[in-house]
Amino acid sequence: MTTDTEKIFSFLDTLAQTTDELYLEAIIEACGKWLSGEASPVVSENVSKEDIRRGIQLAVLKGMKQNAQPHHQMTPDSIGMLIGHIASKLSVNEHNLTLLDPAAGTGNLLYTVMNAVGNNVTATAVEIDELLVRLSAVVAELLEQPVTFYVQDALRPLLVDPVDITISDVPVGYYPDDDNALNYEMMPTEGHAYAHHLFIEQSMNHTKPGGHGIFIVPANLFESGQSTLLHPFLKKKTIIRAVIQLPDSLFKSTTHAKSILVLQKPFPEMTATRDVLLAKVPNMSDKHALALFLQKIDMWVSE
Repeated sequence: MTTDTEKIFSFLDTLAQTTDELYLEAIIEACGKWLSGEASPVVSENVSKEDIRRGIQLAVLKGMKQNAQPHHQMTPDSIGMLIGHIASKLSVNEHNLTLLDPAAGTGNLLYTVMNAVGNNVTATAVEIDELLVRLSAVVAELLEQPVTFYVQDALRPLLVDPVDITISDVPVGYYPDDDNALNYEMMPTEGHAYAHHLFIEQSMNHTKPGGHGIFIVPANLFESGQSTLLHPFLKKKTIIRAVIQLPDSLFKSTTHAKSILVLQKPFPEMTATRDVLLAKVPNMSDKHALALFLQKIDMWVSE
């Protein structure tokens, strides 16, 4: 039996292959036809937002393989769903939750989290690539998710109000604009700043007091060359709540390994903080071990 996810992918892929346009451009056009009612996949009456997201994601992944670009990388679903679980638990008592993704890309991570959190959530997405913003915007309409988009370098001044939770699969590497980087505490005295450091700083600047930042970061974040700048910033401006190591099996090599870093912005009513949660995600194909791990996350949040 064909699933709704497969039907949506087949619908988009079939339309995309009937044009000479770039595949991702064709996906945007196909989603537009779906929105207008000109053409649509034959899916269940109660098709879920996750089925829609996953179906579009499969088509986008195919497009990215055909037109590979270094910054066109999509956060794996397994990681996105884990971040969605953490975000939903951290926001369980929040009404009208606000989210920010300063490196939104296609929006897949953001929509995974929004779908996990549920109703009463609005988001802001920042992305410098105009094609990805167009793609992300049409997906937001299909998912009926309220998202405001900014096409810009997220490390330049953002006209975004502070949010409850910032999420980001932070871009890793050097940030080339030294003049702009001088506005950040983690700009080194010599050489370029690490972009991933600046994204964390910018994100926490746009997070409400008491709010959280959930970041996908290099596993060696705290031992990297500019960690002497990172440690004082985190100590002064944030509370480190958790460092969660992701399974090596998710990455091509250990040099590309990632972790999830959960920060909280200090707030006036803050009392003594608990120890940092240090954990490693089990093999995600081991359902029993993963269920136990998620229980551990739930207990950590409730404490």
